[in-house]
Amino acid sequence: MSDQVKPVNVILLDKEYIVACHDSERESLFATAEMLNTRMKELRDGGKVIGSERIAVMAALNIAHEFLQYKNEKEGYTDSIGATLKRVEEKISRAIHKGDNQLELEAGGH
Repeated sequence: MSDQVKPVNVILLDKEYIVACHDSERESLFATAEMLNTRMKELRDGGKVIGSERIAVMAALNIAHEFLQYKNEKEGYTDSIGATLKRVEEKISRAIHKGDNQLELEAGGH
């Protein structure tokens, strides 16, 4: 299957846009456009934001904010897992070192 760039039509707030997209990214583009369209409709229907451009900017800001929160949480989990793994590694290292000392004592006692 080729991965050519082709024009793809997406609809946001009842307006059609043509976007260049690789074949391999087509489904992801449709899912992204659908999510953005839903967010934009929610803002429009909420009545607090008027105008397509303002709605698009507010939707983009909301999505970017959620992404950054998710990214920060993920980095926090990664840091936590890294610290836990380091503690486990240190415990294993101490246990192995203790085991080596016991082997030396047992070997010397015979």
